[in-house]
Amino acid sequence: MENSEDEAEKGELPLELKPLVSLAPKVPTLLGYDVETKSTSPLLVYVTPCRPCSSSEQPEEAPPSFCEPTPKSPVPIKATPISVALPTHQQEDESSDGDYKPFCKEKKPASLKKSKRPRQAEKSNVANIKRRSIRRNLDSEFNLCSSSSDNPKESVEGTMMMFDSLRRCILQLDEKEDAGRRADLKAGTLMMHNNLRINNRKMIGHVPGVEVGDVFFFRIEMCIVGLHAPAMGGIDYISSKHKDETLAVCIISSGGYENDDDDTDILVYTGQGGNSRHKEKHDQKLERGNLALMNSRNKKNQIRVVRSAQDPFSSGKIYIYDGLYRIEDSWTDKAKNGFNVFKYKLRREPGQPDGISLWKMTEKWKANPATREKGILLDLSSKAENLPVCLVNDVDDEKGPSHFNYVAGVKYLRPLRKTKPLQCCKCPSVCLPGDPNCSCAQQNGGDLPYSSSGLLVKHVPMVYECSSNCQCSHNCRNRISQKGIKLNFEVFWTGDRGWGLRSWDPIRAGTFICEYAGEVIDETRIDMDVEEDKYTFRASYPGDKALNWNVGAELLEEKSTVVTTENFKQLPIIIRANNEGNVARFLNHSCSPNLLWQAVQYDHGDDSYPHIMFFAMKHIPPMTELTYDYGTRGAPPGFEGKLFRACKLKSCLCGSKYCRSLF
Repeated sequence: MENSEDEAEKGELPLELKPLVSLAPKVPTLLGYDVETKSTSPLLVYVTPCRPCSSSEQPEEAPPSFCEPTPKSPVPIKATPISVALPTHQQEDESSDGDYKPFCKEKKPASLKKSKRPRQAEKSNVANIKRRSIRRNLDSEFNLCSSSSDNPKESVEGTMMMFDSLRRCILQLDEKEDAGRRADLKAGTLMMHNNLRINNRKMIGHVPGVEVGDVFFFRIEMCIVGLHAPAMGGIDYISSKHKDETLAVCIISSGGYENDDDDTDILVYTGQGGNSRHKEKHDQKLERGNLALMNSRNKKNQIRVVRSAQDPFSSGKIYIYDGLYRIEDSWTDKAKNGFNVFKYKLRREPGQPDGISLWKMTEKWKANPATREKGILLDLSSKAENLPVCLVNDVDDEKGPSHFNYVAGVKYLRPLRKTKPLQCCKCPSVCLPGDPNCSCAQQNGGDLPYSSSGLLVKHVPMVYECSSNCQCSHNCRNRISQKGIKLNFEVFWTGDRGWGLRSWDPIRAGTFICEYAGEVIDETRIDMDVEEDKYTFRASYPGDKALNWNVGAELLEEKSTVVTTENFKQLPIIIRANNEGNVARFLNHSCSPNLLWQAVQYDHGDDSYPHIMFFAMKHIPPMTELTYDYGTRGAPPGFEGKLFRACKLKSCLCGSKYCRSLF
């Protein structure tokens, strides 16, 4: 395996960053913000600069003093630079997460060092204009990611949204060129180069904006939000020239060693070293991370713990932030390979929200839904869905929602206006990315709208899936939403907002959730006395977050796929689920939602009308309520000049910090 310095010399860096290497940081670190107590007392013990170091620079060592983070701790102390990730030569695997190489010795691409050639001089003004345009677009788009002292959670979510948007776009581009490097590493490197990261100072305790139970599908995601800085090592620690002051701040239990993680409050963790696949095995040494863990045992400082679990939908891992632990014991033991290793026993701090314990509980429910406590009905769908939908009330004595007929799709009350017929592909097996002869791909702008693992790549005005008249097989990756739900849902009683919906599965950004099923009404023929009820979907303004889900395209020098309010005025869709519907009727409104709706078309004939499909905007941990933004600004499309009661506003109880109060 080649090292990162060799890659730089060969010009094989993962992504060429022509116009944006000098982009100024947009996300200053939140100094001294305590997520749990909202205290502004300093929490930082050591400070790490966020810029990568060159091969000629030496890490700056920390002063010899150590102080536990207390309200009296006045000034953060400097320490060594955090390593940043570079991609390795690995086959593209969207769900895998292998080794990473440190970024410290990386050289700038040769193309960035060369001065402008005379023949390029006349193009310089055009290039500068383009650079300024990209910068302005990033300034406006990155407001979702900008660090804010009053809501660090929004900063983390915005940063993660930009990363995953870039990753999906890069993967889509790479597939057409048959590129073999990991899209997650390319996206992470791109963000690192442009300082689009937050919490880049090492700290003891919780990281602002990262909550217990948050999930990550790639280790590089933990780097860009500051949860765990090393891109490869399992132990994140603060260095000091005084060995007894090197301290551990975060560890990842990912199964690389013989770690005992059956107990949800106790973790027996194996130290690092001695088990390399590329070097001769040997006894572990009391240095680096091992030394930091030993010192943390003596100092009794809190350590963040990230536990891993198997992704139920792929061969990869999911990383769960399990909260704060302290080391209460350590010893040496003999591993199965015959060499000595260090063992550390960590105990979880009491009073924290559920982390890995919730995962173990939902796994039990999925194996046997009857084990779900406070369950009212094992399958609300009466087998209409691929998986049972559990009905639960663990709040009070409410028995269930009002009666309705559960249906998995839409029903047309009257013939709809005819639309332009869809093209049918003649792909012999499945539609392939970059195939110029695939008519379905051409309808989608030349690209397949879904990644190889079935994730929506971009939020666009319309997604065209393969239809029943296409020659490709049922396994074609352009048939995602039409296959129905693949998640284990439960409908639960919220207490103050009626019934809600959540999943027992972890949900990855871009995942298909469900269709809004019910009775479709053609808005062009709508009666003025149509009954207004709470189980009605209208194709209206979806909210700022949904409109900005494609954030970051300018970093790839790609034209941004802009979704505007004008797109929704062309979709006069009303779906009523009062009498007939599915789980989507229980999706509540939120001004800070985690789902977006996307119009999808795959039918032929008179019923060729867009379906309303919901997709995840971000990673969603199990047992998190699923919501989308109902709201409109002014009258919904098609209702201008009509009775106000047809678009009346309601009070919002979503509890978001940015709640609009009405929707």
